[in-house]
Amino acid sequence: MDKYKLGLVSLGCDKNRIDSEIMLGMLRDKYVLTEDPSEADIIIVNTCGFIESSKQESIDTILEMAEYKKSHNCKLLMATGCLTQRYGEELLTLMPELDVILGVNNYGFLDTYVEKFINTRQKIMMLDYSDSGINEGERVVTTGFGQTAYLRISEGCSNFCTYCIIPKIRGKYRSREMDHILNEARLLAESGTTELILVAQDTTRYGTDLYGKKALPELLRGLKEIGGIRWIRVLYLYPEEFDDELIYELRDNEKVVKYLDLPIQHISDSVLKRMARRTTKKTITELISKLRKEIPEIVLRTSLIVGFPQETDEEFQELLDFVNDVKFDRLGVFTYSKEEGTPAALMQGQVKKSVKEQRRDAIMSLQQGISSDVNGTKVDRVYDVLVEGIDENGWYGRTSEMAPEIDGLVYIETDEELIAGSYVRTRITESTEYDLYGEIEIQ
Repeated sequence: MDKYKLGLVSLGCDKNRIDSEIMLGMLRDKYVLTEDPSEADIIIVNTCGFIESSKQESIDTILEMAEYKKSHNCKLLMATGCLTQRYGEELLTLMPELDVILGVNNYGFLDTYVEKFINTRQKIMMLDYSDSGINEGERVVTTGFGQTAYLRISEGCSNFCTYCIIPKIRGKYRSREMDHILNEARLLAESGTTELILVAQDTTRYGTDLYGKKALPELLRGLKEIGGIRWIRVLYLYPEEFDDELIYELRDNEKVVKYLDLPIQHISDSVLKRMARRTTKKTITELISKLRKEIPEIVLRTSLIVGFPQETDEEFQELLDFVNDVKFDRLGVFTYSKEEGTPAALMQGQVKKSVKEQRRDAIMSLQQGISSDVNGTKVDRVYDVLVEGIDENGWYGRTSEMAPEIDGLVYIETDEELIAGSYVRTRITESTEYDLYGEIEIQ
């Protein structure tokens, strides 16, 4: 009998992508993996349930995939991930198209559930939750051509920000064993990965629960020793847990790219307090100043939330002025999403949607000009560019100052046939607000 074909759609964050890659790793020997849902006998949708827009995207995707049960080969439609952990019973009732629903801790028996449904045709829902387990296992890397891979260093979150549902979905913060992380990094390097991207809900907190200390600097030193790894990128470094040891390791470790993602969310002390963030404007400002002093070439990205409950015009203006003064290299803005089950959803003074959108647009308009100026300074500089592919504009890739999928690209003018996953020396000749253009530097 021919093997069933299996397709998986991964939605949401890079942590969710890792879960998807682990699922594919579990199933690849028994099923034929396909990226075309019209061919798939089994379709898995790994959902996101973080904010309202991501919930809607997950529901829309499930319904879209359900159409393949009517018109193509799909015999089993499964939903996994954060949305199912949060709303599993409602989904099974409201979406009869679903056959199997699994929560975020039920992937270890994935193959068993697939076989059970195929044999019995009885719907399955498993939402058992453990606050201690972490999904680990061999992965099918789905980023680019395998040269870039995300590496999860912890699971869950213990920050309990008033706007965020993640601790209720993913549980308390728990670090992975350092040996497990290093072993996974070695396997990734052996398979051709040259860029590791460290992710967690809060990477700066790594090790505090497991080793009783902040162990991210030690982990970075261990990763540096792995042959084949060229770039180590660290995302989601919350400012609350920074210390000098970490700053100096980021500065001195030659494999750590000088690019940091600092999700500050806001700068007004009153808003930060309502968010239950454990930091202040003074702390954030001093940290940014120190990072730029110790690491002059540092590229800083941040994410902000506008329209948080009770946010006044004055508090927003303070944030706008801060963005104008600090001039982040990269910046993303979210309008506040009222999430049931969070303290912020019960706060008085919810801000109108139109006001939230106006505030988001004001910051993004300002940031567009800043980004244009920042990119303009890169013209005539030479960078190593990681080649990722080719499109109608030609070959494209990223410098170490660009994270995949969230930052811009470098388009390379060349008549040569480049190799995806290789690095080419490129002189920047032109810039726009978000992208760069260059030509290969003759050495």
